Amino acid sequence: MATDTAVSTAEPRTGTDSPIRLAVILGSTRDGRFGPKVAGWFARRAALRSDMSVDVVDLAETPLPTALTHRPGPEERAALEAVTPRLDAADAFAVVTPEYNHSYPAALKNAIDWHYTQWQAKPVGFVSYGGISGGLRAVEHLRPVFAEVHAVTVRDTVSFHNAGGLFEPDGELKDPEGPDTAAGVMLDQLAWWARALRTARTTHPYGA
Repeated sequence: MATDTAVSTAEPRTGTDSPIRLAVILGSTRDGRFGPKVAGWFARRAALRSDMSVDVVDLAETPLPTALTHRPGPEERAALEAVTPRLDAADAFAVVTPEYNHSYPAALKNAIDWHYTQWQAKPVGFVSYGGISGGLRAVEHLRPVFAEVHAVTVRDTVSFHNAGGLFEPDGELKDPEGPDTAAGVMLDQLAWWARALRTARTTHPYGA
């Protein structure tokens, strides 16, 4: 057992040592959407890590107003209250997106546009799904959008090509080896950037 003297000579712990708060954002709100299976699988995979806590932000369950305003009224503030504090608290984001007409859902763009400081100096990873392209064209459209709000997108992604045939009815993968490996790589990158940027924001608050 360490003595009080030994404890006092150690470097003080800071908030940068606490678990990374990962917000998994489910971007599809379409009727009959496949997204919950993909987001559920990824959230379970991320929750296996001892260095992360996971919060799933489902934009279908927390709809935001479609008319942007700098002066939100009571209804707009109530809708934002279900999303904004959770994004603000996050250290990192994993965006789960389908591909609609070579791009990403309008609800996802709306959620990004309603916020600004919540994204700044934080890492973003992408989990995409779709047909033959696996949603990757949506991801490439999202990268410059997140760059504009001063977020950092990680290189590696998780993508599901012809996603409908890859999952069991209960939401588990038929063949998890490849996706599990891809998710591990991306989560490692998110964890590295989340720690580095959280330390940086603590030491030198970010100002865009």
